[in-house]
Amino acid sequence: MISVDQITVEHGGQALFSEVSFSINENDKIALMGKNGAGKSTMMKIIAGIAKPTRGQVSAPKEAVIAYLPQHLLTSDDCSVREEAAKAFASYLAMKAEIDRLNDELTLRSDYDSEEYYAIIEKVSELSEKFYAIEEVNYEAEVEKVLLGLGFLREDLDRPTDTFSGGWRMRIELAKILLQKPDLILLDEPTNHLDIESIQWLEEFLKERAKAVIVISHDRAFVDAITNRTIEVTLGRIYDYKANYSHYLTLRQERREQQQKHFEEQQKFIAETTQFIERFKGTYSKTLQVQSRVKMLEKLVPVEVDEVDSSALRLRFPPSPRSGKYPLIVEELSKSYGEHVVFKQASMIIEQGQKIAFVGRNGEGKSTMIKAIMGEIPFEGKCELGHNAKIGYFAQNQASLLDETLTVFETIDQLAVGEIRTKIKDILGAFLFRGDAINKKVKVLSGGEKTRLAMIKLLLEPVNFLILDEPTNHLDMRTKDIIKDALKAFDGTLIVVSHDRDFLDGLVEKVFEFGQKRVREHFEDINGFLRAKKMENLKEVERKS
Repeated sequence: MISVDQITVEHGGQALFSEVSFSINENDKIALMGKNGAGKSTMMKIIAGIAKPTRGQVSAPKEAVIAYLPQHLLTSDDCSVREEAAKAFASYLAMKAEIDRLNDELTLRSDYDSEEYYAIIEKVSELSEKFYAIEEVNYEAEVEKVLLGLGFLREDLDRPTDTFSGGWRMRIELAKILLQKPDLILLDEPTNHLDIESIQWLEEFLKERAKAVIVISHDRAFVDAITNRTIEVTLGRIYDYKANYSHYLTLRQERREQQQKHFEEQQKFIAETTQFIERFKGTYSKTLQVQSRVKMLEKLVPVEVDEVDSSALRLRFPPSPRSGKYPLIVEELSKSYGEHVVFKQASMIIEQGQKIAFVGRNGEGKSTMIKAIMGEIPFEGKCELGHNAKIGYFAQNQASLLDETLTVFETIDQLAVGEIRTKIKDILGAFLFRGDAINKKVKVLSGGEKTRLAMIKLLLEPVNFLILDEPTNHLDMRTKDIIKDALKAFDGTLIVVSHDRDFLDGLVEKVFEFGQKRVREHFEDINGFLRAKKMENLKEVERKS
């Protein structure tokens, strides 16, 4: 068992959280929830031993292994994917090498009665006892199994790590963590760079093979699938629920309703008591009663209602000219980079008003197809936009295209027109830009904040064809819900590339699957597509075996 004991973290005299305590038991699968800035990542770093609290401590058994996956990292660039992942077994392999070295030394020595000889025998015995207590593992097979599960192809495994993007390097680091079989796995936004199939594989691994897990994630479906406990960080304290995320939402709502009821009762009591004091403070016969009630108010502990986003703002896209019946027609479209074929002879006809998802493994051509539609790359075949199609495009690097010399407010103010100008502060508030944050320069914003700001800009553009490439990375669940509701109400055409099943659920009506150099059309929503894929995966496993 790992214990968090009376943890307090203060910055500039302000407490991020105060005297927080909880225990982590074997097989606990915990979702760490709370608003942006509540202290979730800080709490995780303290448990990992990377950050120190102002007061308090984390206690763990001496032999406990705690593994931590942060949001951003890079693996080293001096080896292949396979070699980097195998570093998870470094201590195991080092122990085996040391045993072999000591045994070799014993065979070369002839001073059988010396203290040094006996010392080497004792060291070999001690190491061998530890080594053979570890379950025998075919580490090369384990490395391959985990890397393939996380989406690497077998031919990728001997490529240098520096030929992969940051997202793929994140997968290598995740593989190293899973291969260590730690007592506690700490994951901060692990699904941001995973495709749907890899997320499903990770879910099964964490449910069936992992011990204790703590995860911070905005992927609601992922969190629901793997967790059996939810710890909410709010207003400097925690609430611990023995429930998964969906059940936690219900329990949290009940808790806040009770708090609100107690708050209103206390406010009524304070008002009545204050009124009594004001009325009788000069009356001699009531002096003791007045003094008693003054002391009562002084000792009163205020009831706090936990922070909740009370914004009922519903974002609506501005009206735009109607496009033709078919905003996009793609016929026999092929794209290659040298010898590497991304996809060939892909065809799709998108009707006005349809909401479409592009899904598939990373590197199978989803973003390449969007670049072809946008006219950013050459290709073979036909790709035509229909009559009056006005595209609003959110690229994966959209946040980096913002003007960094402007403030948050200026970025939106220069774009907003008409009645929407009176609601700029409300819109910014719904996307978590409140108070002084609206006057921040874009250049000092975090990656997640820039993503939110870029999304607001897109919501205000008068377009009839939206193309969104991974729009939900770095967004919290509340913000994603606002965007999803706006997209559902959008009367134009939508193509969205996303690995977030919960975001796609109820939003898209058709799926185009990218894989094996092909683009396949599925006439069903995301849940129907996933049910079908589950069957296909089982058949593939049978064929392989």
